[in-house]
Amino acid sequence: MSEAVSDGERTELGDLSDLEDGQMRSFESVGEYGVVVCRVEGTLYCLEDNCSHADTPLSEGRLRGTMITCPLHGAAFDVRDGSHSGPPAWEGVRTYEVSESDGGVVIDLASDAGGDDAPPPGGPLQMR
Repeated sequence: MSEAVSDGERTELGDLSDLEDGQMRSFESVGEYGVVVCRVEGTLYCLEDNCSHADTPLSEGRLRGTMITCPLHGAAFDVRDGSHSGPPAWEGVRTYEVSESDGGVVIDLASDAGGDDAPPPGGPLQMR
């Protein structure tokens, strides 16, 4: 887990230049469920750290390519837009805009960088 500084919507996550391709880092104190930041092919992606199916931290799962997989039942989500790949999840997870500069990484919790499959603000709907 890493520390973050927030002004409410925009949250500074600090320097993540050491995060290599295929790695992820969780920030448990950010947002309602925490967030997980993943680096894929040089780009940082940020999503809510909570499986929409099993209410479990996605950061405890596995990142393969652009897909992060929940450790409990294998629900998989695309880190680029939060969409799910099918059952057992019935909806995606929220994603957030990421800005990376020499000063570090900032995410915008008011944004939803995801597609139409992401759940509405306020958290995921538990389906089973």
